[in-house]
Amino acid sequence: MFITTRDGTQLYYKDWGPKNGRVVAFSHGWPLSADAWDAQMFHLASQGFRCIAHDRRSHGRSSQTWDGNDMDTYADDVNELFTQLDLKNVTMVGHSTGGGEVARYIGRHGSRRVAKAVLMGAVTPIMVKSPNNPVGLPIEVFDGFRQAYLADRAQFFLDVASGPFFNFNRPGAKVSQGLIQSWVLQGLMTGHKGAYDCIKAFSETDFTEDLKRFDVPTLILHGDDDQIVPIQGAALLSAKLVKGAQLKIYKGGSHSLGDTARSQVNADLLAFASA
Repeated sequence: MFITTRDGTQLYYKDWGPKNGRVVAFSHGWPLSADAWDAQMFHLASQGFRCIAHDRRSHGRSSQTWDGNDMDTYADDVNELFTQLDLKNVTMVGHSTGGGEVARYIGRHGSRRVAKAVLMGAVTPIMVKSPNNPVGLPIEVFDGFRQAYLADRAQFFLDVASGPFFNFNRPGAKVSQGLIQSWVLQGLMTGHKGAYDCIKAFSETDFTEDLKRFDVPTLILHGDDDQIVPIQGAALLSAKLVKGAQLKIYKGGSHSLGDTARSQVNADLLAFASA
């Protein structure tokens, strides 16, 4: 299914479960699509929740836009989705870049339609290192991403999926070739410019003030062995900025908890959304 935004962008979305169920809306990570949430959506929809996940603009089946590949526009797209579907009392769940999308949505549009929020492996409050953020990652890391992306984007995606995204590069890791292929397939569906622009959006956007605006119950999930978004510069700081946030650390957890710790994530999301 699709909606059309005010600038003419077509946004694809999935809408699973009973239409009268409590709504859980999912925002995916880079460079993925709504498909990254299938296991969580199936689990929650089977428990009576209405689960909605969209493909961010320039990702998945949505329009590949030349402009607007930034956090403000991503948040505005979510607002248009919620408004056109008239969603209320939504539990927003965001992974990685999607966590930033959730934060910017609340910071920009408030919580009128939001009941709860979940940030999982989220890029908040800001990834890049600066004098104000000494625990961040150096800009050279993200410059390296861009360089590798432009040099051979398919190989870059394969390298990320085969290694640090799922922690398949750790000793004794049980490697799933299926997960790797799924990740690469989703990545290759992205618009070339949109995915390139999104590297800047997820790494350099400062969500500090957005997090301070949270006024709904918030659950923060993060793996302590997250190689993509290290916990020290992310969840540990976000938990201090969101008033009353509940922080749950997954011991040895990867960046992709929804896959590598699927059963626990599903249980935690169900418990939080049901409370």
